[in-house]
Amino acid sequence: MRGDRIRSVSSFLRLPIDGEALCRKGNMKKLLLLEDDTALGRGIQLALQGPEAQMTLVNTLAQAREALGKGRFDLLLLDVNLPDGSGLELLRQVRGQVPVILLTANDLETDIVTGLESGAEDYITKPFSLAVLRARVNAQLRRGKRDARVEVGPFVFDFDRMEFRKDGKALELSKTEQKLLRLLVENRGQTLARGTLVDRIWTDGAEYVDENALSVTVKRLRGKLEENPSAPQYLKTVYGIGYTWAGG
Repeated sequence: MRGDRIRSVSSFLRLPIDGEALCRKGNMKKLLLLEDDTALGRGIQLALQGPEAQMTLVNTLAQAREALGKGRFDLLLLDVNLPDGSGLELLRQVRGQVPVILLTANDLETDIVTGLESGAEDYITKPFSLAVLRARVNAQLRRGKRDARVEVGPFVFDFDRMEFRKDGKALELSKTEQKLLRLLVENRGQTLARGTLVDRIWTDGAEYVDENALSVTVKRLRGKLEENPSAPQYLKTVYGIGYTWAGG
């Protein structure tokens, strides 16, 4: 049984690669891997983890939601077929909050299109080469590094460092306010529906969150960002739909 398990894993991890650093010099990157095959997950974890990257391995959607609720990740590597549901459910919930690479045996064209249209940045089918996986992970981390610090109007938002400033003065934002702000700023100029925001901000238990919680979060965030919160210049309401970031 153990030998069969190892052969199964090795069939996915076809090409060994050397121990070169995952990323160039810089801040430690945090990766979350959701893979229900523990042996395969550990193999990927060993391949990607290094001095520049910290890898957290979970096996179920529930564990992934718990990990995401406790801290921020730079990249999510996500299997689709899981014991407690579909990885696409989580993908839709975290869209806009963390980049996602899907790792799955579902290799039909329709599967790939569905995954990408649901919000995945990349789609890798099993079996895959570790060299290709590492290259694609690096590409996403480089892209995320460019997007982590945003300067818009009088604001400087550094989502990696969780530092937020207006006219050079520090702003203290709660984790929920940070999630809302990031979604709006990264999709500035677009209107995000209230239901979509609730699903993406409260990833664990969104079905139990009343939209009033979103209204309260918006009000608090406006109080910290806007000169006149009752006539907002940046975080605007699109009546009947949701909210948009109008500045910059």
